[in-house]
Formats: sequence, C-alpha cells, structure tokens
Amino acid sequence: MNYKIALLKGDGIGPEIVDSAVKVLKVIEQKFDFSLDFTEYPIGGCAIDRCGIPLPEETVTGCQNSDAVLLGAVGGPQWDTQPSKNRPEKALLGIRAALGLYVNLRPAKLYPPLIDECPLKREKVENGFDILIVRELTGGIYFGERGTREGKYGREAYDTECYSVMEIDRIMKAAFDCARLRNKKITSVDKANVLESSVLWRQIFNEYAAQNPDIECVSMFVDNAAMQLVRDPSQFDVIVTSNMFGDILSDEASQLTGSIGLLPSASLGKANPGLFEPIHGSAPDIAGTGKANPIATVLSAAMLLRYALHQEEAAKVIESAVNHTIEQGWRTCDMSVNPSSAPLNTAEMTDAIIKNIL
Repeated sequence: MNYKIALLKGDGIGPEIVDSAVKVLKVIEQKFDFSLDFTEYPIGGCAIDRCGIPLPEETVTGCQNSDAVLLGAVGGPQWDTQPSKNRPEKALLGIRAALGLYVNLRPAKLYPPLIDECPLKREKVENGFDILIVRELTGGIYFGERGTREGKYGREAYDTECYSVMEIDRIMKAAFDCARLRNKKITSVDKANVLESSVLWRQIFNEYAAQNPDIECVSMFVDNAAMQLVRDPSQFDVIVTSNMFGDILSDEASQLTGSIGLLPSASLGKANPGLFEPIHGSAPDIAGTGKANPIATVLSAAMLLRYALHQEEAAKVIESAVNHTIEQGWRTCDMSVNPSSAPLNTAEMTDAIIKNIL
C-alpha cells in the first residue's frame, strides 16, 4: 500500500521536528508492508513570506488530496506586525475548518522514569496518569460571531460562544468511542452554571450517559476540572470538552508530564485526512540550535499511523521505541538530565529512538 502524506513544516523549530518524524517514518515503512509518499506545502509565516497569506490554496488542496497531514508549528516574532486576519496562527484554524476536523485528541501521559519531572509532589503522581483530552475543534467561541462596537462605557469588543446540537453530538460520539477503548470512564467539562451553551452541552452528555450505562460518566465545571488536574490527575481517563476549555486544560495537563515537548495530538473529521501535530509552539528562540525535542512530533507520527492509515502495529512500534528511549535515560535539554551525561540534540534523540525500532 502507498499513502500520500502532506508535510506542513511551518516555522521556527517546525522543519527540524517534522524532519525527525519523517526520518522515523521512513524506518517504519521499511519494517512494514507499506510505503509513504511525502509532499511539502507552505503554511504559517513561511507561507506569508512566499505567498502573502498564511494558508495558500495549494496547501489546502494538497492536504485534501492526501491520506494524512503532518504539521510542525507556525508563528514567530517577525510576523507579529501582520494584521489579525493574516497572522500565521490563522492558518491553523483555516486548515482545520477546510479539512472538517472537529475532533482533537490530546493524550497526556506521565512516563514512570520522569515522575520527578512532574511539578506535583511525588505522592500525588506515584500511580502515574494517562489522560486523553477530547476537544471540540471547529465550534465555540473561537469560531463564533465577534467584533467591536460602541457600548455603554465606550468602545468594547465581543466574542460569542455558540454550539449546535449537531456539533456537540458528534464530539460526544467520538469521546464515548475513545472511552470504550480505554478504561470506560469519561468526564465532561463545561460551565453549565453560567453559560447557556454549556447547559446544552451537559444535556447531550447526559443523554449519551443514559445510552451507555457501561461507561462511568462524570460532569465537572471547568474551574473544578482545572483544580482537580493538579490535585489528582490519575482520577481522569477521557475528558471531553469544548474548544476553548480544551485548549486551556490540555496545556495544563501537558505541564504535568514534565515537558510539553513530549505531547502529540490528532485532529480528526468524519472522512477527510487527519492532521497530526505536536501541541507545543514554534519556539523561535531555539530554532536551528538543535535543542528542540522531537518526541512530540514522532508520537504525532504514531497517531497518524493509527488514526489515519490504520497501521496499529506500526504505531505501537514507535510508541514502544519512545518508551524504551526514555527508560534508557536519554533526554533532551527540556527534560532533566543525569549529571553524568549531556542532553541529546534533536538529531541524536531521533537516532536514539530509531535504534529502538531497528
């Protein structure tokens, strides 16, 4: 089998970490009975420099005609003067919408060798945690009506949170499907004591809970969920929540793992190619220095194999290789390092992972 993979390397450390993931994927395709055809397209700041806009039509078309999309990161200070509608970050919202990607999967896992890198007290995380945040991706306040107007106290700005039954229903279905494949526990996070959109969100979650009695279902206000994540993260398995709440909670959860450089993500739709990317940013301050941690992007490639290409065994091989690499004590500079060994650079960490694949 031959699969077409669109590469959106982007800005900052994006090209470095995507190149690392591609290097791993090329080893994987030799190990399994399929081949990968990679094509690069511009996005973000580099697309502004080349085409004048952050998301050119050639990029959208190329992604739509691919089997999966692997993204690095976008943005950097050189594009801060761009008008709001032409900022590099707008490309992320645009490509998700263009591909109809409404489900965002963000795992947050504490590897046992990294327990002392977790900012929580050791006794809080001795049992570890393995959380999957299922975030709605194309609705809510990020896509609602917005603008400025003259108000009672002068000029004011507004953004609107709006969710339809259809949007909530499809994210709930995805979340319950995930929960059934894991530990059959799901926590829905909302703000139903204040927001009307959350009242509808909770109503539909309760309907799903009634239809799935084999799954333990909990509703939690977002402020309490944020507190519970740092009080006892092991209580969570699958968390399903809205676009903005998911954005915030997934970044909070990422810090509990010891490094944001470890966490992948998958953005999925009903039929279109999925988009796979690390959750961290473009880190322009370390671009080109070899300090970038490639693990999050490598694990994003594993999610690409699992969710887009349905190559489960190949995905497991990558994840196992990352586990072994961490167990062997190899670290990049964003992770604490054994005093007797220097941190690995981007290429060295990539090679260490590949050694555990071969």
